[in-house]
Amino acid sequence: MNFLIFHNARYSSAQMQIAFQSQQLCFCKRGTFLHISCFTVFIISLCFISVHRLWWRSSQVSDLHYQGCLTCCTCSYFCALNLFSRKQREAQSAPGWKLFGKVPLRESPPKDSKTIQQEYEAKVSKSGQRKNLEFEPLSTTALILEDRPANLPAKSEEEAQRHRQEYDEMVAEAKKRELKEAQKKKKQMKERFKQEENSRTSLSQPAVIIMDLWWQGLPPNVRGKVWSLAIGNEMNITSDLYEIFLSRAKERWKSFRETGSEMESDADSADRESSLDLIKLDISRTFPPLFIFQKGGPYHDLLHSVLGAYTCYRPDVGYVQGMSFIAAVLILNLEEAEAFIAFTNLLNKPCQMAFFRVDHELMLKYFAAFEVFFEENLPRLFNHFKSSNLTPDLYLIDWIFTLYTKSLPLDVACRVWDVFCRDGEEFLFRTGLGILRLYEEVLLQMDFIHIAQFLTRLPEDTPSERLFSCIANTQMISGNRKWTQVFNALLKDKEMEKSSSPTVKNS
Repeated sequence: MNFLIFHNARYSSAQMQIAFQSQQLCFCKRGTFLHISCFTVFIISLCFISVHRLWWRSSQVSDLHYQGCLTCCTCSYFCALNLFSRKQREAQSAPGWKLFGKVPLRESPPKDSKTIQQEYEAKVSKSGQRKNLEFEPLSTTALILEDRPANLPAKSEEEAQRHRQEYDEMVAEAKKRELKEAQKKKKQMKERFKQEENSRTSLSQPAVIIMDLWWQGLPPNVRGKVWSLAIGNEMNITSDLYEIFLSRAKERWKSFRETGSEMESDADSADRESSLDLIKLDISRTFPPLFIFQKGGPYHDLLHSVLGAYTCYRPDVGYVQGMSFIAAVLILNLEEAEAFIAFTNLLNKPCQMAFFRVDHELMLKYFAAFEVFFEENLPRLFNHFKSSNLTPDLYLIDWIFTLYTKSLPLDVACRVWDVFCRDGEEFLFRTGLGILRLYEEVLLQMDFIHIAQFLTRLPEDTPSERLFSCIANTQMISGNRKWTQVFNALLKDKEMEKSSSPTVKNS
């Protein structure tokens, strides 16, 4: 400021008075000692400049020299001012709370949050200016309901009421917004479900078409591949595994030729590899009209290898008469290793395993379930069979063992296999009811012996379209229960009988 006042070469006494008053106002904000010291320095500087001015006029010193002296005097004033005011600034820099400006660093050691909280609560409880609220604010939107700090004026009743009203409005607005978002989300989910339903309907139409085409029969060039995919490979069999068990079967056959099959009959009954010798006898009776599986035929050795490998793979099952028909149909539609994989997995199905392992109790449950639907669909024929004492095991065993390949023409049997691979064991028994429906009028005129002979070997000219029409008209529902429900109920009855049988014996 001195520089700005004295820089002008010609200044009046009024300007001097204004400068003097400005400096005095600045000094009033300092301490008494600082005020006197700085004022003394200022008077001495002012006198020096006045004398220098008179000398400058007489000696004609350059203006640049005058300005330099003026600058030095001004700097001396500020240095004195800073020198005397330093200690006072340090004294005023004690830690404290400021509403505006920087807060100086504290020299005291830092405190943890828990200590600070305890000191604050003690201070608040001592001052007693903070009211006890009925709740603690859970978010920043609730801070408007808090009382102000102790160093600020307290809220008036009108202001507190207005804050509560604003808070209620904010809460109501938030609820409205959440409700709107929930409705929007519900609407989006509804639209999404509608789109999924439309897509499901559009996708189900080709599925219905495929099912209809499947019912009409698969093309021969893709039949084997579809069978293989439908049967699956749950047992994880590979072509290398087939080669291993085929080598095992060849070793057994070689030992049979050297020692004779009679010695094998004395082996452990649990090991049914001795049934390998029965394969040769049964292969000659497999599809004899075709002349391709008999000795010298193109598929004789192939069928012999597949059946031998399976017998060594499952010695607990061994070879059972009727397996050759199933393996032969697979060989006609698949390669050797693929036929073995499909054959092994197919015979591992529950129904086939029950029959080929000759589980009498489980077989009786299948027969009982068949009779339930037999009576439901064909009551007249059912009563005729009952009066003739013709039980289902007399004709169903041969049908299930060979999967209808021995009783029906080969092309009709392959079409039965198409749907069987799709629908499972239920279709086997539904096909049996379809056959009985197809020949119901003929069977009603026969006695026990002729019925058994007729059902064992059905006519060669069995029409496939009429048969599948009869199968389609057969409903596998009895008392609102499907096949699986009826069969499972019979299995539960079997388990209950087993659990109660010890009690009966003890009584």
